[in-house]
Amino acid sequence: MLRDGSDPGLSSRSRNDLKGPAGVVAQGPSTRQLRVAEEVRRTLADIFARTEFRDPDLLDVRITVTEVRVSPDFGHATVFVTRLGRSDVEEVLPALKRVSPFLRSGLAKVLRLRSVPEIHFQPDTALDNAMELDQLFRSPEVSRDLED
Repeated sequence: MLRDGSDPGLSSRSRNDLKGPAGVVAQGPSTRQLRVAEEVRRTLADIFARTEFRDPDLLDVRITVTEVRVSPDFGHATVFVTRLGRSDVEEVLPALKRVSPFLRSGLAKVLRLRSVPEIHFQPDTALDNAMELDQLFRSPEVSRDLED
């Protein structure tokens, strides 16, 4: 570390590339954010595994919670979900939004937080993206280029 707090391994241009619009170096989530996000993920996964929902759109639907991101103020949690064995998770997002107050109360019973974050559901497309990339790499045109 230099006296100005910068990393000697980074050029001034590289340091400036890390700065956001306000001129502050962008940071990832804090350790507490990561810990709370993992607890929320684990608790929601347990609720989805044990609960029979009354919502007709969620009957016999298996939801997998793949990731949770908590906002810096812990007021919001973005929950990335996928359906087990299917890629049409967008169909159940409105139903998940309808049951989010129930899920939030379930979180409140388990987690020791001053306030439980609001839950926002997003489809997790990472697996779909990985499958598309795999197909692309297996295509004859690309595999020929990779062999050279």
